[in-house]
Amino acid sequence: MNKKQLAQSIYETAHLTGTFTLRSGQISHEYFDKYLFESKPLLLSEIASVMKNNIPVNTEILAGLEMGGIPVATALSLQTGIIAAFVRKQAKEYGTCKLAEGAEVSEKRVCIVEDVVTTGGAIIDGVIELRKLGAIIDTVICVIERNPKATDILAEHGLKLIPAFTMDEILEAVK
Repeated sequence: MNKKQLAQSIYETAHLTGTFTLRSGQISHEYFDKYLFESKPLLLSEIASVMKNNIPVNTEILAGLEMGGIPVATALSLQTGIIAAFVRKQAKEYGTCKLAEGAEVSEKRVCIVEDVVTTGGAIIDGVIELRKLGAIIDTVICVIERNPKATDILAEHGLKLIPAFTMDEILEAVK
């Protein structure tokens, strides 16, 4: 599947019509459900095939952010052999009490993995906490960059954003 066909498949799988209440409280008749493309093994594998080329060469750990980044990081880990970590929004308060599960991030070169990036707020929160644990982070890869302003916002925190697709590329592919 070429990149345009993959973009079309992502759109066809995740674009919904109906009546939806958005996070802002607004009502919309269109919705993009990223979990629909993340839950399809063959589609997720194709996405990972494109994204693996965006992983910096010196990456030691792929850190998937809760919740959407986790399946993408897992798919990338399977294709590359790079260890995956699963990053919570906040450390759990029982058991191991960890923020990052699956791999030790201290003094490791970590690449953040996310599904869709709009403003990067959740990424910044996660990176701040991971850096407190000693992680070395300068790159974020994602499936879709929804808002181009995210690149500048993340750059203010020393992070380079590398999307597999922009939302404009996804929409252009279905025209």
